[in-house]
Amino acid sequence: MISVVIPAFNEERAVHATVESVRSVLAKIDARNAEVIVVDDGSSDRTAAEAERAGARVIRKPQNIGYGHSLKIGILAANNDTIVITDADGTYPAESIPDLLEQYRKGFDMVVGSRTGKFYRESWLKAPLRRVLQTLVEFTAGRAIPDVNSGLRVFSRRTIMQFFDHLSDAFSFTTSATLAYMLRRKYVEYVPIPYNQRIGSTKVRLFRDSLRTLQYITQAILFYNPLKIFLVLVFALVVGAGVLLLLGLFGFGFASTLAIQCLISAALLFAIGMLADLIRQMGIRPDNRD
Repeated sequence: MISVVIPAFNEERAVHATVESVRSVLAKIDARNAEVIVVDDGSSDRTAAEAERAGARVIRKPQNIGYGHSLKIGILAANNDTIVITDADGTYPAESIPDLLEQYRKGFDMVVGSRTGKFYRESWLKAPLRRVLQTLVEFTAGRAIPDVNSGLRVFSRRTIMQFFDHLSDAFSFTTSATLAYMLRRKYVEYVPIPYNQRIGSTKVRLFRDSLRTLQYITQAILFYNPLKIFLVLVFALVVGAGVLLLLGLFGFGFASTLAIQCLISAALLFAIGMLADLIRQMGIRPDNRD
């Protein structure tokens, strides 16, 4: 049994076709008791009416609070445990949902559609920013991640609700979910999918949402693996101390003093990191490791 949750904000031009496409795919795979839930995130247009006309169950929010908040509301309202999330703007092909479900049934905790094609690359500015965020997330998770914030995913309602308090209410929901699953040693699989041209204008604010994503990456490291970020800082201080010691050998007297201060700071940071990791481990009950 499947529930498809679609957050939507001012998507009256695309949401009807999106819902129809999803319902058609669910009918083809004979998904009994399946439902399509559209969460209208305070739209000022006919998004809710168009979604209802296409046969979706619509949940209306009085204000626009955010993409992640809408997903949480839709997931909480779902009647089934298998959750599929997708966008309302026509970018994610509903025809790829059966491929993700097939992988999910093999025992993965989350299956993600990894976007491909020219419309995924988009502008020259988004590509390098996306690469920076991908590198940071891969460093945090300790593994390769083909697509850090794809909006087409399959997962268990019961499992993801355990992480709700640590998942973003904004566009970083998918990135924070990826980190939450990987840092808790969940099985995450990626399936290549085509990515279509969106209908209407994007709701993403590149600079603002990139900063929010960086915030959630940092919070994820501190919550799930705090020692990692402290080790990076310790490494930087030790390297700096080494450079300063070399300068001290060449007659820069102040450099040796600064080097000693860097080494002391590195030792203190390492101790703080160990303490933070100990606190993290004490906060994880044996019956709550999942």
